[in-house]
Parts: sequence; C-alpha cells; structure tokens
Amino acid sequence: MTDVETSSSTKSITRVVVIGLLIAVAGGVAGLLWWRAHRHQAPQPLMLYGNIDLRQVDLSFNGSERIAAILVQEGARVRQGQVVARLDTRRLDPQVAQAEAQVAAQQQVVARLHHGSRPEEIAQARANVAAAHADAANARQQYARLASLSTERAVSQQDVDNAAAVRDMDDAKVAVDQSALDLAVIGPRTEDIAQAEAQLRANTAQLALLRQQLQDAQLVAPVDATVRTRIMEPGEMASPEKPVFSLAITNPKWVQAYVTEPDLGRVHLGMPASIRVDSYPDRRFAGWIGFVSPVAEFTPKAVETEQLRPSLVYEVRVFVTDTSDALRLGMPATVSLSPDSGRVR
Repeated sequence: MTDVETSSSTKSITRVVVIGLLIAVAGGVAGLLWWRAHRHQAPQPLMLYGNIDLRQVDLSFNGSERIAAILVQEGARVRQGQVVARLDTRRLDPQVAQAEAQVAAQQQVVARLHHGSRPEEIAQARANVAAAHADAANARQQYARLASLSTERAVSQQDVDNAAAVRDMDDAKVAVDQSALDLAVIGPRTEDIAQAEAQLRANTAQLALLRQQLQDAQLVAPVDATVRTRIMEPGEMASPEKPVFSLAITNPKWVQAYVTEPDLGRVHLGMPASIRVDSYPDRRFAGWIGFVSPVAEFTPKAVETEQLRPSLVYEVRVFVTDTSDALRLGMPATVSLSPDSGRVR
C-alpha cells in the first residue's frame, strides 16, 4: 500500500469516527430535551413513612357495685353489643320489683278517678239522702208535738229543747248527705286527677331509672374490637372511674404519616395507596388517604423517614384494608402513593 492510499484510509476512518461522535452528541441532546419536556408528565410515586395506628377504648361500668363475672379474656374478639362482664344485682332486683308494684298501684288510682263514681255508689248516696229526709221529718213532728204539750205543762222544757236539737241535727244530716250525693254525681275533681297522674309519672320515671341501672349492670362492647387488656377481676368494686377492659378497635386502621409542604399538592383525599410493612415483605395492603391535616407542624421525632429534616410537614392518615387483622398497633409502614391515581373513597 502506498503512502497516498494509507493517508486516504486514515482520513476515512477519522471522518467516520467524527460523524459517529456527532450523532451520539445529537442523540444525547435530543434525549435531554425530550426528558426536560416530559419530566412533569410522568411523576414518580410519592413515598411516605409512618406507623400503624388505631383507636382504643377504656370500657367501664356506669354504676358502682361489686363485679360478679368477667366473661372474656385478653386477645378475645368481641362483637358490638356482646356482654363482657356483669355486676352483682341482688340489691337492685328488689328495688325494681318495689317500683313496679308502686306503678301498678298508682295506675289503678288514676283509672278509678277517671271512671268516676260507680252507679251503685250514686244509688247509695241517694238512699242516704232519702233516709236523712225521713229522719228530719220525724224529728220535726216530734218537736212540734212536744212543743204543743209544753204549753199545757205536760212535758218539761228540757224535753222540748232535746227535740229541737234532734230536729236541727237531722236537718244538717240532710244537707251533708245531699252534698255527698252531688259529689258522687259530679265525680272527682280535675285537680285530683292531675295530681294522681303526676304521681304516676314520677313512679314510672323511678322505675325506668332502676331498670336502666339493672341494664347497666351488664357491660357490653360498644363496637367490634379486640380485648387488649383485662384490668379488673370478679369480686372487685367497679365504678365509672375504673376501667374494666381496654379494647382495641380493629376497624378502621390507618397509617399515621407526614408529607412535606412541597409534596402537599400531590396528595388529596381518596387517593389510593399501597402499604407495606416489614413483617410481611411480600404482601401489599390496599388503602386510601382519609385525612390531611389543615395545620402544619414541625417534623415529629418519631417519624421514620430516610432523611429527617427540620421542616414543616402535614399529618396524613392513610386508611388500610386489613380483613385478616394482620397489622398491629405501632408497626412501621411504608406508603406508596401514585399522584395520577383517582379517588377510591
């Protein structure tokens, strides 16, 4: 090969290398320009870090009495309305029976006043009036007879005075019996009926209170929950200030996490989420954002993020679907949010 041919071949190779470099640079520039143009169209998932949280209830009796029975143990699942403990009601049962008897008796009093006098009572009152009239007529005749004899000195003045007294007494008895008849016909007074009805209401209210106390002697679970702690035992004196159980409400559960202010605009209520915990590395729990705090706060020291920064954050609650009850209170959790996702709740 001649020197001319060698020089020509070198120039050709150099030309190919330069053209390749130019093409590579142009491709890189084009890729950079494309990335800058489309980087806001495909945002990366937002990662939040927090802990599993749930509500807890301290359950106590509404009255003060000795505990008769505790019906569940720690770890037991209880349903809403399930009886979990009972108080001793041996002193309360007789009070309820007494109040029931008082209500029944007062109901009869009210019924009697509303019905008024019976026909037989009115007939008896009329008979008493008739008898009083007969006695009064006889007393007047007796007085007239003795008065006429007194002019002839046939009877003493004392006998005449006694006859006059008997006459006046019989006339007064007629007035009394007539008033009794009028009252029997008219019936009881409106005020007496109102008083009897008010007493019945008072007795009924007292009975309702005692029955409520009897019902409160049974401690029931307010919601579906798990018994976290059994605090008191049978034989101890219960009171409203002393919890008997501590219950963990297993539904709903949520991850308490925090989002920084720059990422706050990427979060909205109802956004679907995927939750992962260290105890189940191959499992993902479905969830959604159910609460975003309207108030900013400084980053809590307990927040487990990859980079802790002293900046303002907002609390977020990511509710979790956990039908198998696998998640426990305080578990560290990682939440993955897709900003382009729609709402699920």
